[in-house]
Amino acid sequence: MVRRILIKNSSIGQMAAEFLENKNPKTADAIWNGLPIEAHANRWGEEIYFSTTVNASVEQAQEFVDIGDIAYWPPGKAFCIFFGRTPASTDARPRAASEVNVFARTLGDASTFKKLRDGERIVVEREKT
Repeated sequence: MVRRILIKNSSIGQMAAEFLENKNPKTADAIWNGLPIEAHANRWGEEIYFSTTVNASVEQAQEFVDIGDIAYWPPGKAFCIFFGRTPASTDARPRAASEVNVFARTLGDASTFKKLRDGERIVVEREKT
């Protein structure tokens, strides 16, 4: 079964994402079981992140990610969406502040998240099939 989520916000509308079932499965399960998530988004360069109540350990963590990757940052219990360079980037690739567990990928144009402003409400929920 492919698990999909919808990320909703008044500035972006909604964006679908698909879980990467073979990458960081414990993190993916923890996020899935923690849905829905409602929070106020923070921007860090071209990354959106927000706190969650999900508690997951470091799994196959990495600092460098791809545009469109969705990850969990264990130290901050944060949900992270990468759509371009961050202040930690040394080239065109997004780079997390510290290692994150990538567990999903956006299904649309990740640059859409550039419209989202710091402090805006964001909702993540399971896509209904």
